[in-house]
Amino acid sequence: MSFTGTLLAESLRMEAVLEGISLQVRRIWRSDAGDPSAGQPLTWTFIAFEVPRASATRLAELLSAALEPGPWYCDLRDDEEVIVVFTGRVFRYVRGDRHAREEVEAHARSVGVPDPQIDWPE
Repeated sequence: MSFTGTLLAESLRMEAVLEGISLQVRRIWRSDAGDPSAGQPLTWTFIAFEVPRASATRLAELLSAALEPGPWYCDLRDDEEVIVVFTGRVFRYVRGDRHAREEVEAHARSVGVPDPQIDWPE
C-alpha cells in the first residue's frame, strides 16, 4: 500500500533538499493556479507522486522542514489516512473524520491559504 500526493515545486524553500526517500513520480505539469494576492506565483509546477506507506511519515517530516512558510502545504493520502504538511506542522487523520479535517482547514487559513485552495481530496 502507498500514499499518493501532489507537491508544488514553488512551495519548497530555496536550497531545500528532499533526499533519502524514494518517490515514484506519476505526473508533472504546470498550470496558472496560484493566487498572487496571497503571496503565491500565478504559475505552479505540480508533481504528482507515490510513496510507500512505510516512508510516508518520514516524507512528511522532511516536507515540514522544506516547505516555505505561509500559504503552502502538501497533502498525501492512502485508502485510510490523510496527511497534510505545513511548515513545522504535520496533521494526520483518518479519512472521513470531519472534525480532524476542520482542524487542519483552520490551520491552513491561519497561515494564509486561500479558501479555494483548501481542497485536498478526502
